[in-house]
Amino acid sequence: MTAPTIRHIGFLTPGNYRDEDPLDGLEDTLRLFALGEELGFDSAWVRQRHLEPGICSGAVFLAAAAQRTSRIALGTAVIQMGYENPFRLAEDLSMADVLSRGRLNIGVSASTPLYLDLLGPHILGPGWEGRTFTHAPVAQLVEHLRSAFLGEAGRRITSAAGSHRPRLRPHAAGLADRVWYGAGSLGSARWAGENGLNLLLGSLTSGEGTDSLFEAQLAQIRAFRDAAVSALPPGMIAPARIAPARIALGRVVLPIDGAAAETRRKYQDYVASRHARTLAPQGERRTLFGRDIVGTGAEILEALRNDPVMREVGEFRLELPYGFEWHEYAQILGDFIAHVAPGLGWGAPAAGPSPRMAEPVP
Repeated sequence: MTAPTIRHIGFLTPGNYRDEDPLDGLEDTLRLFALGEELGFDSAWVRQRHLEPGICSGAVFLAAAAQRTSRIALGTAVIQMGYENPFRLAEDLSMADVLSRGRLNIGVSASTPLYLDLLGPHILGPGWEGRTFTHAPVAQLVEHLRSAFLGEAGRRITSAAGSHRPRLRPHAAGLADRVWYGAGSLGSARWAGENGLNLLLGSLTSGEGTDSLFEAQLAQIRAFRDAAVSALPPGMIAPARIAPARIALGRVVLPIDGAAAETRRKYQDYVASRHARTLAPQGERRTLFGRDIVGTGAEILEALRNDPVMREVGEFRLELPYGFEWHEYAQILGDFIAHVAPGLGWGAPAAGPSPRMAEPVP
């Protein structure tokens, strides 16, 4: 059995807080990003969610995180594009990327956004009930990030800032190549490959012709890679086209090496409370949930080495649970780097201001 070779390790945190004191929780998440950089993680990500005690604006939060860190790559996953104006979002993300000195990663999704019955009337306006959600806003976002000139050739605008050709400003060079699609189906993985986006896979997906999360995600990776090759212009050598594409896999992992006895029991109870949903597809979309992994570093390493999807990717994202305390998140990150990451073939990044970008797995 081929062992995984992971070149890039990140973590994903929900950024949760108490309603009565949001600043305290947000500060804790900023501290967690700084700790992740100190421990050597390559990237740190936050979930963007609405109507929940968490990060409602990834761009705003990551702009703040950019001022607390200097090397680690910063990501938001995933932005539900059904609630966004692609041009305005591109402006906010470009500003955050410039402030981070080019460390931003953007995770997006085109699926039907959560809480549509509550937010649809307020965000989408009249006729929201008939709105269909397609990949078009994602494509528009990427196009805007490339900051092409707007209007007819030679069009200029004049303001107190002077006379210049209209385009999205500030332009963040390279940000369009750091857009990730959070795929949950064969169709979305295929679309990401066709359109040159990077691919995010997590600990849940839709079951299409299988009850196995592993089989579903392996099929999505094949669809992504095949689509990237099929999108090549005639005569172009494949590696020249697909080299920028990256695939990252997320799993919920709870190492217990450095945890106190009470904390170990909490982790084990948490995993047990979520086990039933992993036994069969859930709901009309046949959602497949991966099993959370709890144990010593050696036990976690064995589980990850037996995960067939791990052997197909070069990047891993440690997914942190909702509702844990800061010291628990800190212990999980520290134990993972110390007891799991080296066994995945990962080495700590060299010191410096720029994030280390993983090479794609051919």
